[in-house]
Amino acid sequence: MIGAAFRALSAQHSDLIARSFGWCETRSLGHFSGWKQLGGLDADEEGYHASGAIVRLSLEAGLSTRVVGKRVGIGPTTVRDTPKRFGRAGLVWPVPGAISDAELEQLLYGVPGVKPGRRKVAEPDWSVIARELNRKHVTLQVLWDEYIAEHPDGYRYSRFCDLFRNWEGRLPLVMRQHHGGGEKLFVDYAGDTVPVVDRKTGEVRDAHIFVAVMGASSLSFALATWTEQLGDWIAGHNAAYSFFGDATQLLVPDNAKVAVIKACLYDPMVNRSYSDMAQHYGTAILPARPRRPRDKAKVEACVGIIERWLLGRLRNRTFYSLAELNGAIAEWLAKLHDGRVLRQYGRTRRQLFEEIDAPNLKPLPGEPWVHAEWRRCRVGLDYRVEIERHYYSVPYRFTRREVEARICARRGYFLGASVSTRTCAAAATGGTRRSAPTCLPAIGAMASGRRQRSAARQAGSARCCAC
Repeated sequence: MIGAAFRALSAQHSDLIARSFGWCETRSLGHFSGWKQLGGLDADEEGYHASGAIVRLSLEAGLSTRVVGKRVGIGPTTVRDTPKRFGRAGLVWPVPGAISDAELEQLLYGVPGVKPGRRKVAEPDWSVIARELNRKHVTLQVLWDEYIAEHPDGYRYSRFCDLFRNWEGRLPLVMRQHHGGGEKLFVDYAGDTVPVVDRKTGEVRDAHIFVAVMGASSLSFALATWTEQLGDWIAGHNAAYSFFGDATQLLVPDNAKVAVIKACLYDPMVNRSYSDMAQHYGTAILPARPRRPRDKAKVEACVGIIERWLLGRLRNRTFYSLAELNGAIAEWLAKLHDGRVLRQYGRTRRQLFEEIDAPNLKPLPGEPWVHAEWRRCRVGLDYRVEIERHYYSVPYRFTRREVEARICARRGYFLGASVSTRTCAAAATGGTRRSAPTCLPAIGAMASGRRQRSAARQAGSARCCAC
């Protein structure tokens, strides 16, 4: 009897409260859109939310958290939190009539569908920040100064740096390398080859793919060569510099023998011909550390892109010459550079190259580097050295001594005891002996001169070698 009477009294009390506010409950949901106002609102308009009901029952009726939760069908934690949010929002009861229930809901819990957070100020485009950092002499301090000048109420410098590092931290945790504009050119050979068919004999020969990539913009270059030897290695560099239009400050190869004779962590021994080429272009060679492929991760990733983007698309084509293969490579590289946008930066590789790398490159010399090889030779008793079955004279005072010969397609140089002597170009046939009058002793020079004049009269013409 007592329990039934209490329940009846509670129901009467709840109905009295609802009617005093001019509302009746049609259904109990977390979102209190089922409450219809009997007097002031249209019966078809759903404008009331659970937050308004909780505030009214808690602040005006003075009901407990448990009772309010049962009335509106919401857990006690939410009921307890709603009046606190009401106070933190700076509102007082009763709220002004101009504030609707939906607006009250937004004041307490924010706009639906928008993730709440602490970032209430303008946030910079971090991809633009990362791209600008690749420019020369640009630091986070400079970029923050520009940002705060545009947004005076923006993030302070420490928070600005923290947010940028967090944005960078979305990438895998590996060693990060910062590549300045026009600073490094990474070079390597791809592991896979492309078959080239000889039209006459039907012989299939594998072509090797030389790859070069800019450190800052990732603009890449590829060239097919017959071998990976020093001559083709140098030719690949010449073609790469011609493609980019200018030279970088550093060259980063791996420890292949064509680049590094003896690998060392502190002082690697670079191939002399390769070093001469770098000096010609005004660049320096910085080989990767032994067994540290991440030192040249840029070109390793580029090799993978070249193999997937080029070789995968060329797998069903048959090539009959290197020129045909290089033409197809250039065509697909143009599509890669101009048509593919890097999602991290919102730019193509070509656009990044024009913005970051191109302004910081060094101008190329007037002529490309001519490949030359070095050999050690011993001067014979006739003050000549033998190179590929050709015999060239050197100053007689170097007889029985060891000299270094630098051989190229047009001329040769002999170095020894800080003396350099130039000889004529190699003859077409082997076994030729060439002498210069200044290389011979006084008596020998006179005798040699008489023999040359006699041979010239007999042949009708004479061609002498100049030192």
